[in-house]
Amino acid sequence: MAPMAGVSDAAYRLMARAGGAALAYSEMVSCAGLHYGEKSWELVDPDPAEPEIAVQLFGSKPELFRESAERVAARLGERLALIDVNMACPVPKVTKKGEGSALLENPELAAKIVRACREGAPGVDVTVKIRRGRYMGQEVAPEFARAMEDAGAAAVAVHGRFATQMYHGEADWGAVSRVVDAVGIPVIASGDMLSHGAARRALAETGATAVMVARGTYGNPWVFSGHEPTPAERIAAFACHVRLLDATGAHLKRARSLAGWYFKGMPDAARWRNAAMSCVTAEEFLAVAAEVRAHVL
Repeated sequence: MAPMAGVSDAAYRLMARAGGAALAYSEMVSCAGLHYGEKSWELVDPDPAEPEIAVQLFGSKPELFRESAERVAARLGERLALIDVNMACPVPKVTKKGEGSALLENPELAAKIVRACREGAPGVDVTVKIRRGRYMGQEVAPEFARAMEDAGAAAVAVHGRFATQMYHGEADWGAVSRVVDAVGIPVIASGDMLSHGAARRALAETGATAVMVARGTYGNPWVFSGHEPTPAERIAAFACHVRLLDATGAHLKRARSLAGWYFKGMPDAARWRNAAMSCVTAEEFLAVAAEVRAHVL
C-alpha cells in the first residue's frame, strides 16, 4: 500500500494488511518536523497491532535526512521494513521548498540524500519514489533512477505521470518499463493501480517487481487479493475501519471520506455520505453504518 498524505495512518495500514497488502507505508513524514518537534512522530509510530512498516520521509537537506533515518531506525528497530524518500510529491507547497518532485531537477542533491539516509541507518534498505519527470514532456526517470541506484538505493518506485500532471490524465506505464530496463534494482510500478486487474496488468506489461496501490485502496482493502466484496462486507469493513480509527487515536473526521469510499455505488450512496459528514464520534459513524445495513441489505 502506497504512502498517502492524510490517508495512510495506522488504521488504514491495518485494513490494507488485512486485505492482503504485502507492505504498507506511513504517510509522508517531514524530516524538519521530526527535527523540530514531536508531533510528526505520530506519523512514524506503528500501532502495536501492526507488523513492520515502511516509513517515507521528505525534505531537501541531507543532514536532516541522516538524522531522521538514524532516529527512525532506532525508534522502530525490527519493525522498520525500509526508509523511502519522497521525490514524487507534486504539491506546490512541497515543491516550492525544493522537496518532493522538485528533486527530480537536482539528481546530485537527491543522491546525497540517499547516501545520507544509508549513513544514518546502516543495514536498513533505502528506497526512492519518483515520477516520470517534473515537467510535461521532459522524462528524466530512467537516468534519474540510475543515479539513485549508484547512490545506493535498494529499489525505486516510479509513478508514470509528470509532476505537473498531478493526477490528471493516464499514467504511462511505459515510463516504468524504461526504468526497469535502465536499472538493476527492483522497480515498483505506481499510477492508476485502481483495481486488482490493473495491478496484474502493470506487472505483466512493465516487468516491475511489485506495484504500489494508492487510490485503488479507497473503500477497497480487497484490491490486493482480488476479492470482490459484497455490500454486506463493505458495510462491515467501514464499521471495522471506524473502530480502528477510534482505537488508534486517529482523527475520526477521516471516517467522513471513508464513508464516501465504502458506500460508493450503493443505493442512496449520496444520502449515506451526507449523513456521515455531520458525524463526529465513532458511535455516530457506526449508527450510519447500521442505517445503511438496514436499508441496503
